[in-house]
Amino acid sequence: MELKMIHSLRVINKGVALVVGFGLLLCAGFVLADIIMRQIGTSFGGTEEIAGYAMALATSWGMSYTLLELGHVRIDLLRSRADGFKRALFDVFSMIVMSGVVVTIAIKAWPVLERSINNGSRANTPLETPLVWVQLPWFAGWVWFALMTTLTTLAALSLLLKRRHSETENFVGAFAEQETLQ
Repeated sequence: MELKMIHSLRVINKGVALVVGFGLLLCAGFVLADIIMRQIGTSFGGTEEIAGYAMALATSWGMSYTLLELGHVRIDLLRSRADGFKRALFDVFSMIVMSGVVVTIAIKAWPVLERSINNGSRANTPLETPLVWVQLPWFAGWVWFALMTTLTTLAALSLLLKRRHSETENFVGAFAEQETLQ
């Protein structure tokens, strides 16, 4: 059951990653067009601001994909010397810590969005972008990541309690560089 859930989450997050990647591609095209236009004496204006927004959105939404593809950096000096059970313990502990941090970020992001909604805040830039347009999807990305870390942690904990240690490693493990090079 846990592995099926993780597989389903991976499929969903691959779709999210494709959408985010397409958005970044559009942003890069926009910046490139602006660079070319500057060579002929004109500009769209605001490309730095829009690129910054795109990066914030890509970060908040891209973290979930990276999590489920085991792309987050983890120092595994002690873990690599441990047996299967101890490695699973390290993995679950790291997921509990990550979940705690990400849930805290998502909770702390809400007042930022709420303030922008209540005040009708706009960026202090020539574009005067309504901040809710950027902060709402940014906040949603952090909530999504918090949900992904929580579900992944619960699944890993469930497998640990069922003594299915190698299965835990398959979706929350930290593979040493030597293992990936072979």
